[in-house]
Amino acid sequence: MKPLFLFISMLCMSQVKAGELSVGWELWYPYQYHNENRQLVGLDIDSFNAIMAEAKLSFTTAEIPWKTHLHFIKTGKMDVAMGASWSKDREEYAYFSDPYRKETVKLFVKKGNAKNIQLHSLSDLVGSKYKIGVESGYYYGTDYEELIKTTDFQTNISEVIDLEENVTLLIKGQLDGFLVDPNTMQSFVKKYQMQGEFEPHPLEIYSTNIFIMLSKKSSDIGTLNKINMAITTLTDNGELKRISGSWQTSQTGE
Repeated sequence: MKPLFLFISMLCMSQVKAGELSVGWELWYPYQYHNENRQLVGLDIDSFNAIMAEAKLSFTTAEIPWKTHLHFIKTGKMDVAMGASWSKDREEYAYFSDPYRKETVKLFVKKGNAKNIQLHSLSDLVGSKYKIGVESGYYYGTDYEELIKTTDFQTNISEVIDLEENVTLLIKGQLDGFLVDPNTMQSFVKKYQMQGEFEPHPLEIYSTNIFIMLSKKSSDIGTLNKINMAITTLTDNGELKRISGSWQTSQTGE
């Protein structure tokens, strides 16, 4: 990942035209990434482009780490974030659109090891020998949000920058598993040809709606309403479902 100051410099140097919304994105397969032609693509990108076109809103994009992106939404340095989960903390500084897709998070472990990891809930981690990896700044549900406030639970959690680091630590035996969206994991496995090396654990983490998030400092209800109307239209006419289906097909290779 590029040094943080490069991202911030890029944001400061870019000239955003009047009326254009500033939108951040982060490398996140298969939702947000550059393809071999350096085009910005992905399930979130395609969905967001369709929503903004329907809402007749213009925007510019900049690559930025998620944790920094959230801070910029909070302070008003950026206007919009796609692919966002709702949380009580985020609602204090951001408007949330209607949901435009679903997201699920699971615990992934080494192939054949799920049966050896005796966990029936996240709280079972406390006092156990297991170490689980998570990505900094990501949301893992209300149960996780409450548990991570406690020192006992934190002992069993390893926070890293990205999925690649979690995979490396798991392979080295420094983790017992990590939390990730199955679509992201499927895309990662396909990209790095690591089929048959991982499996999901039956432990339920969470499943939730995904939203577009707008800064309360730099955006307004009028913009939110336009986005919501566009989401309603694209949901009713099946376009968002079609986009989601096209990416699921591309990931399975069908």
